Amino acid sequence: MTSRIPVGLLGATGTVGQRFVERLADHPWFEIACVAASDRSRGRSYGEAAHWRLPTAIPDRLAGMRVCGALDDLPCRLVFSALDAALAREVEPELARRGILVFSNASAHRMDEDVPLLLPEINPESLRLLDRQRRDRSWTGGIVTNANCSTIVLALALAPLHRAFGIRRVFVATMQAVSGAGYPGVPSLDILGNVIPDIPEEAEKIERETRRILGDLSDERVTPARFEISAMTCRVAVEDGHTESVSVELRKKAELSEVHAAWEEFRAPEGVRGLPSAPERPVVPLTLPHRPQPRRDVDLGGGMSVTVGSLKPCPVFDWKFTALGHNTIRGAAGASVLNAEYACATGLLD
Repeated sequence: MTSRIPVGLLGATGTVGQRFVERLADHPWFEIACVAASDRSRGRSYGEAAHWRLPTAIPDRLAGMRVCGALDDLPCRLVFSALDAALAREVEPELARRGILVFSNASAHRMDEDVPLLLPEINPESLRLLDRQRRDRSWTGGIVTNANCSTIVLALALAPLHRAFGIRRVFVATMQAVSGAGYPGVPSLDILGNVIPDIPEEAEKIERETRRILGDLSDERVTPARFEISAMTCRVAVEDGHTESVSVELRKKAELSEVHAAWEEFRAPEGVRGLPSAPERPVVPLTLPHRPQPRRDVDLGGGMSVTVGSLKPCPVFDWKFTALGHNTIRGAAGASVLNAEYACATGLLD
């Protein structure tokens, strides 16, 4: 890039919004030109409105920036959305109609047939759905989404196995960090020393989105991957990092060394490697016992790598293992920024 691209940030004051600020503050391609939030924050300085919760300091340039409304006249062609789903359902299409390209972390449009559910290491070709989206909706902008935080972890762990052996059935039980519930999130007396099962709508998102990401694109339509998947979800007393216990049945039988090699050899497509947010290794297999663990492994690859380990034979399916990813980085803000980098690298903003 010869000059940095001005970008906007919607939902800038929340947990994921702050992660976007952190990742964009010194980004080599993007520069935050405006921050938007709810009416109660509008007109205030970002430093005053955000109630900064991250361990890194709030960037000085952003601290004094005035918060605007999501539907104000934004001084940019590209925005990142950390809006909640209900608001995103209304705001994001309106911005796309205005010619703005929206990279959304919200769930509102992930399953729309003409909206890319993009994970560049796995399905970069899905970005071509923008052509259909713009044609059918008469938009000059567009919407590109990243998946649910737990879906991203699972999809990256499964993609090398699906490509090498094919997948027949998957069962996953998630142990999801409290940061995934936003702030203030889960009351401390509910989560300390406790596990809260059945996070609303999470299992359904994992089941739908994983099959779509691992599906096939043909004639501007995604055919979901043809395997069965069942998910159960729990909130646990961990600050950052979603851990997943996965059992998988393969279509082609594989030895332990072959499964490990599939993970070890997995790399992003050439057009994704080297992007500013792309980890050198999207999937990192660990052979140490009792790993991965959030406290020790969640920040691998700058928080953008998914770690897998504790691989063992499964008496019901074929193999069982543990996967871990940083939910607000790889599973949210970092994923959306990587999507935008890939889109820009393909010339989408030229």
